[in-house]
Amino acid sequence: MSGVPFTTTADVHSESFAGRLRAASAEDWEAAVHHRFVEELFAGTISDEVLARYLVQDYQFFDAFVAMLGACVATTDSRPARLRFAQQLGMLASDEDGYFQQAFAELSVPQQEVESPELARPTQEFVAQMWEVAQARDYADLLVVLVIAEWLYLDWGELDRALPSEEKHLGWVRLHRGDDFRAWTQFLIDELNRVAPEQDDDAAARLAARWRRVVSIERAFFDAAYQA
Repeated sequence: MSGVPFTTTADVHSESFAGRLRAASAEDWEAAVHHRFVEELFAGTISDEVLARYLVQDYQFFDAFVAMLGACVATTDSRPARLRFAQQLGMLASDEDGYFQQAFAELSVPQQEVESPELARPTQEFVAQMWEVAQARDYADLLVVLVIAEWLYLDWGELDRALPSEEKHLGWVRLHRGDDFRAWTQFLIDELNRVAPEQDDDAAARLAARWRRVVSIERAFFDAAYQA
């Protein structure tokens, strides 16, 4: 899976399909990357209440995210890509779910709240987007949502900040930075660029509309962590 070397700067991919989408959503994207939640997470000053609320809501994406990866396994035309998605499924079942369970225990989140919380509106909207593309099984559509979910998080995860000391903060940052996560995100970007329709195609306009909507939901999701 070759492609331009990955970096989190906004202009490197500006000539690619993913880069044009990224540039078109710059306001919401940057607001999410530099959100109060992110700054407080790195500083270790985020309240347990806010962190717990955020993680409980984020955990509700897990099932739909696994379904999206499974749909990618079924729909990609590339055997190497199919194997890469399968590998990522294994990582989710161990590393990421393990962090959630440890954090919920440390934050004393009741199991009922983990399993059946009241969903914030951005959570409802993002889950709906994920299931929509998972069930439609359009590979490019799946990649649009996956690229946003991972690229935006890599951008904030690799901000030039001192790392927090407590595991409940540091663990969430570590999941979204480093060589492995960078390579995974680059793979998704390369795949989206590989299968992207022509710029003036109706399909391109449909994908661009979904991109803008999902990025705006991501921004609202960070806001919702501060709303009881």
